[in-house]
Amino acid sequence: MTERELYLREDVYFEPLFNQWYAWPYLIPPVTAARYVENTHLRIMKSFVNNYQLHIIAAQEPTLTGGEFLSCTEQQVDDIKRLVERIEVQQKDLLELSAAVRELDDLLLKHTSGESLTPLYEKVPAPLRGYVELVFDREHRASFRLIEPLLYRSGLYKPQLQSLSFGSLTRVGSRPFVLSTPRLPDENHLQVEADFNAGIVDRIFKARQQPIAESELEAMFAAHPNAGGLHYRDLFTAQPPARGPRPVESGVRLEYTGHAGFLIRSPQASILIDPVIATRDPAGEHDVVGFSDLPETIDYVCLTHNHQDHVNFETLLQLRHKIGRVLVPKSNGGKLADPSLRLLLRQFGFEVSEMDECDELPVAGGRITSIPFLGEHGDLDIRSKSAWLVELEGRRMFFGADSANPDIALYTHLKSYLTDLDVYAIGMECVGAPYTWLYGALATRKVGKAIKDSRRLNGSDARQAFDVIDMVRPKRVFVYALGMEPWYKYFMGIDYNENSTQMREVALFQEQCRGIGLEAEPLFASREYEMEALPA
Repeated sequence: MTERELYLREDVYFEPLFNQWYAWPYLIPPVTAARYVENTHLRIMKSFVNNYQLHIIAAQEPTLTGGEFLSCTEQQVDDIKRLVERIEVQQKDLLELSAAVRELDDLLLKHTSGESLTPLYEKVPAPLRGYVELVFDREHRASFRLIEPLLYRSGLYKPQLQSLSFGSLTRVGSRPFVLSTPRLPDENHLQVEADFNAGIVDRIFKARQQPIAESELEAMFAAHPNAGGLHYRDLFTAQPPARGPRPVESGVRLEYTGHAGFLIRSPQASILIDPVIATRDPAGEHDVVGFSDLPETIDYVCLTHNHQDHVNFETLLQLRHKIGRVLVPKSNGGKLADPSLRLLLRQFGFEVSEMDECDELPVAGGRITSIPFLGEHGDLDIRSKSAWLVELEGRRMFFGADSANPDIALYTHLKSYLTDLDVYAIGMECVGAPYTWLYGALATRKVGKAIKDSRRLNGSDARQAFDVIDMVRPKRVFVYALGMEPWYKYFMGIDYNENSTQMREVALFQEQCRGIGLEAEPLFASREYEMEALPA
């Protein structure tokens, strides 16, 4: 009898976990992970244990999605309490590392004389000794930089805290918000004890398009302890995916894949920008781009910046087996708030190239250029951010995602890069969260309300976006990266209506573009745009 072969169901979603929390980029580098474990995870979980009634009420209020409230039940209080105890007992080294950052900040802030920092090395807290260089800026303000490669080689990097969680949209309907609540085993999910580099990971996700023998599947899951009420067989089906990738015979096909994602394909190359690929819901009313729609090989993935909706482990790990190379912007080299994306992704076996500002990379039939990117990071000194200029088959396309435009002079200097554009795609999330929503756990002193209110994770508004369009006059304009698709609410937490500032700004931008004979098209769900190749 021929053995049955199975595919991973299209309605199955995957959540990579760190310490039972949804894994995003700042939970992987050891020092930032330590700060978030202490200042976000433990703090919120202890608050829930002490006042779970308030959390339960707040979690039921849609307008508070994304707030610091656990979405757990009264019956889970003891589970959360045990998770807190486990972290405090088994991860003392991470908590000591977090405390060491605070102590080192205190030490350096008190060093105001501007005299040599050499005597301070012997006072560096023990968990950070040998992992930091003490430095001054040009005005003699003391700070430090981390020697990141050594930290990844130390016992402070903990792949044993990584695990895998699987669920089904058919079973749960919609995914709960992922960033404010740990994932406890429950009847609707399967949790597997395996780190992100375990062989089971790539083999499971290859099965979205390449079937796996039932006996191999059984052996894989038998090798890893698991928990939860969902059985691994519930994740698979004998039915192949209903759709598959369509070849590109000529020219360039530009495909919007949702949120900040674009797939650019020619007969010679495939390039994916900021992928967050949706799990396809069989009952969904919209046609979304799913994993089975993607080509068998993705030559390049370009990541614009180190936020969870652009560097999305959930998607990257599912695509790892088919990605050739990942292009990332260069970091500041050891700054706490700006960990290296190159080092981070190499921990998971990706081939990574770091691109400095205005670097160019030849690709088959064209090139990719990294374009400087201002704003959207609350004025923190974060260098790892880049827009991307993709040239294929004579077509020129700019992808700006969350690029802001606080100084049009930058684009005056960039104009030579942005002439004769076939496509200009810009994000307009112009009312972002206070920067502390993302980076607050890294601060070692209380941040005042006026600072929070002023320094936000803002992209371009209508004026900023139009000033560039008016200068470079592209052939076509797309507005994207707004988090509008409801199936991304599980990590974006955003609800818009026609009176939302973002929507009013988009409408104003469209009106301004029409005034110069251009249509600015907001993107939603999926969109294809075909372009003929131009002579070289």
